[in-house]
Amino acid sequence: MTTPPSQPGAERTDGSSVRIGALVPLTRPGWIEAGQHLLAGLELAVREVNDTGGIAGRPLDLVVRDTAADPQRAAAAVDELAGLGVAALAGEYHSVVARAAATRADTLGLPFLCSSAVLDALTEQPTEWVARLSPPQSRGWQVYADFLLAAGHGRIAVATQPSVYWASGTHILRDYLAPRGGTVTELDMSALDATAVCDELVENRATALLLLVGHPEPAVSIVKSIRRDQRLAEIMIGAPAGQPEFAEWATLLGDDGAAIPFLRYLPERLTPLGVRVEKVLREELTEAPSFVAFEGYDTVAVLADVLRSNGADMARTAESWPRVAVEGTRGQIRFSRMPGISVWQWAGTPIQVVDRDPAEPDRFRILHAG
Repeated sequence: MTTPPSQPGAERTDGSSVRIGALVPLTRPGWIEAGQHLLAGLELAVREVNDTGGIAGRPLDLVVRDTAADPQRAAAAVDELAGLGVAALAGEYHSVVARAAATRADTLGLPFLCSSAVLDALTEQPTEWVARLSPPQSRGWQVYADFLLAAGHGRIAVATQPSVYWASGTHILRDYLAPRGGTVTELDMSALDATAVCDELVENRATALLLLVGHPEPAVSIVKSIRRDQRLAEIMIGAPAGQPEFAEWATLLGDDGAAIPFLRYLPERLTPLGVRVEKVLREELTEAPSFVAFEGYDTVAVLADVLRSNGADMARTAESWPRVAVEGTRGQIRFSRMPGISVWQWAGTPIQVVDRDPAEPDRFRILHAG
């Protein structure tokens, strides 16, 4: 059973269920479509856990809170969920929001399995309480940088907005590309409009522009301006953060949204479990599930396995991260410590660079894998 975010206080309080708190962006300025896919994966996995006996005979309940991409709101939700007695936290898509949630969960001693946020420094100090399924930003964006170099792009421009996440991405790209002969020029979107971006790209002789900006705006306006500027007919537009993954992108941009490479966290082939989950999610979402939906499913699959072994004992849950070995939709999930990463990390997360096929924008082409 899922308690919708609009019904606080409706959760069971008689101790008959095992509850997981779910942090999901479901309203603006959050990326609503990502939140919907994440929630669909979480909910499907919860239903399947309950169909197979729950947690030692107790039903698993998902207590959902909408973060709306607001770090303060997320931190407050963590406090509320802890007060409701959840056994663990799951979810979140936005990295800056997940960082606020992880920091609060660490302070409270509440296990948190982060589904989809990639910021390397998810907590300031190493913690035993937090684990993550998505790859750290440094790994994923270095894979993207390898793709750029292999495609012959050494003069990179990035359209940026103020954000720890965008600043971190720019830093990763610059540090990785510079020793390999690449350059990164920042275009500050707080000072430029979409038309001015085109002029800057021409002046800087950039061969690729990366969209390190919000969706739908200003990303959509930038793409439209570039596609209509004949001076930039040969420039590659990229979106490492994954804006083109969701159907809204194709709806807003049509053919202009194709051939814009982005990162997604899927293998070349799903596991047998993944194939089955993909079919169900496709029917429920009435569209192809994004990698975020699979992240949601895998999150509950891991937490259910841990809870079956440890019950709702939060300290034992946190101690069990290094012993996890769960077959997920995208491969076997194990957590380890990685240099420079403060949380328990799935080191084997698959990474792809893909784009929408210009000949068939609803189809994705795998361009690179790492």
